Amino acid sequence: MTTATTRTFRTTPPTRSGDSTARDSPAAAMPSLPSLTGLRWMAALLVFGLHVNNFGYFGGTSGRLVYWGFGAGATGVSFFFVLSGFVLTWSARPHDRAFSFWRRRIARIYPVHLVTLAVALLMAYTLAGQPRPTPKQALSNALLLHPWWRPWWQTLNPVSWSLGCEAFFYAAFPLLFLLLRRLGARASAALGAVSVVAVVVLAWADAHHWWTYALYSFPAARLPEFVLGAVTARLVLLGRWRGPGLEASLALAIIGYFLVPQVAPGYSATVCTIAGFTLLIPAAAVADIQGLPSLWRRRRLVRLGELSFAFYMIHLLVIRSATQLLGTKPHFGLLAGIAVTTTVFTVSLGLSWLLYEAVERPARRLLLRRWRRPAAQPETAEAPTEAPAAAPAAARD
Repeated sequence: MTTATTRTFRTTPPTRSGDSTARDSPAAAMPSLPSLTGLRWMAALLVFGLHVNNFGYFGGTSGRLVYWGFGAGATGVSFFFVLSGFVLTWSARPHDRAFSFWRRRIARIYPVHLVTLAVALLMAYTLAGQPRPTPKQALSNALLLHPWWRPWWQTLNPVSWSLGCEAFFYAAFPLLFLLLRRLGARASAALGAVSVVAVVVLAWADAHHWWTYALYSFPAARLPEFVLGAVTARLVLLGRWRGPGLEASLALAIIGYFLVPQVAPGYSATVCTIAGFTLLIPAAAVADIQGLPSLWRRRRLVRLGELSFAFYMIHLLVIRSATQLLGTKPHFGLLAGIAVTTTVFTVSLGLSWLLYEAVERPARRLLLRRWRRPAAQPETAEAPTEAPAAAPAAARD
C-alpha cells in the first residue's frame, strides 16, 4: 500500500533549485520503498495499543504500563497523514488527470470502508449497548463527511473519521502536486517551514481554546501534516533531501512520542511528534533507495504493512464487540489482560487478512478495470503502473 511503483527518479540533484530543465530531465527507474510499509504496520500497532488502553483491558500496575507505552498512540494519526502526503507525491503521475487520480483513491479505500460500515451498522442494531446512528449520521459516514461536524466524527466505525480527512487531502492533492512541480528545492523547503509553523500555531490555539471546535479531527487542520509529507517527497525526488539518517530520525520520533503526556491532549500532541515523523519517513525512503540497512523492510513486516489498512478499519469493531463478553473496562490482571489482548489481536489480524484478500484487492482490480477494451499497442510499449495506496490514518475512541 505504501510501496511506491516504478517511475522516473533523478539520481543526481538539479543544478539549482529553480531549474525546470533539471526537474524534468529523464532519469533511471524509481525503486520501491518497502521500509515505509513496515513502518506503517508499527504505527497501526500503536493505534491498536491505544484502543486496548482506552477499553481498560489491564488494571493496576500493568494498566499503568500499557498507558505509558500506548497512551500517546493517537499521534499515529500524524504519522499516517505525513506518510500519505509522501507516498502520493512519490507515486504521482506527472501528466495524470485529477479524475483518474480520484478514481484510484476511491478504488483503494472505499470498498473496505463500505464493508466495515455495514458491519458497524449490523452491530449497532444487533448488539446491546451500541449507539444507533441517525440517517444523517449514517449518510455522512458513508460519504466520509462526518469529521467536518464534531458531534458526528466517531459515528458507526469510529476510525473512519481519518478517512474523511484523507478524502479531503485527495481532493486537494492535484492542485498541491501542480504547485510542487513548479517549485524548486528552496521554495519547497519554504512551504514545508510554513506547514510546520501552521501546526505549531494551530496546536497553541487549540490548547488555549481560541475556538470551541476541537481541531484533532477537523480535516482542514490536518492538511499541514499532509503537505509536509508531500514536500519531503519532493525534496527526495529532487535529490536535495539533507535530513538525518534512519537511526537518528527514529530516535527523534520516539523521544517526541514520549513527550506527548507533557502537553494538552488532542491536536497539541502533534507538536511533539511532527519533527520526528517528518524526518523518519524520508530517512526510511532514502535508506531503501541507497540500499542502506533497514529493519523496516523485513518481509514479514512488509506483509503486515500491506494488511494494516484492513487491520486499522476492523480492529476497533472487534474490540467493541468483545465488550459483550468482557464488559466495559474490565481491568484484568497481567496474564488475563495479555490473553484477552492476544485473542482480540489475532481475530483482528485474521479478519484484516480476509478483508485484504476478499475485498480490498479484488474490488480495486474491478473498479480500475477499463470500461472499454484498449486499442492494440505496439509490442515495445509498456503498460502503465498503478499508483500505490496512501497510508491509513490512525484514530482514537
